[in-house]
Amino acid sequence: MSTSPVSITVKATIHAPIEKVWKSWTTPEHIMQWNTASDEWHTPHAENDLRVGGKFLSRMAAKDGSFSFDFEGVYTKVNDHEAIAYQLGDDRKVEIHFAAAGDDTLVTEIFEAESTNPIELQQTGWQAILDNFKKYTEAL
Repeated sequence: MSTSPVSITVKATIHAPIEKVWKSWTTPEHIMQWNTASDEWHTPHAENDLRVGGKFLSRMAAKDGSFSFDFEGVYTKVNDHEAIAYQLGDDRKVEIHFAAAGDDTLVTEIFEAESTNPIELQQTGWQAILDNFKKYTEAL
């Protein structure tokens, strides 16, 4: 008997119009600036083929060189300025929704948890990355 994966949701209201938020979220040059959960990490390389069947890759690395990994997957849905869905290499699914509210944009991410780390740690990490995205995008 298989169990359904646990879904985790993180969200943030970005004080920027949806066009700016979308560009910041999907452009590799921007992704490399915000895609980190803490100051000890960075994303030195990013690729993004934003279309259904297209692939993305963000190399996430400790700044001291002690560890790195590739966060990568394949897009299963791309609706410009509305939603993105993708499947990670380990078959987990992720959805991101973008909702314009005047000059603000609500970004909601729903992702299937992995089984190695505690749920709370995963939620905290993904929220920290989203919070970094918010800070970076609002400062553009």
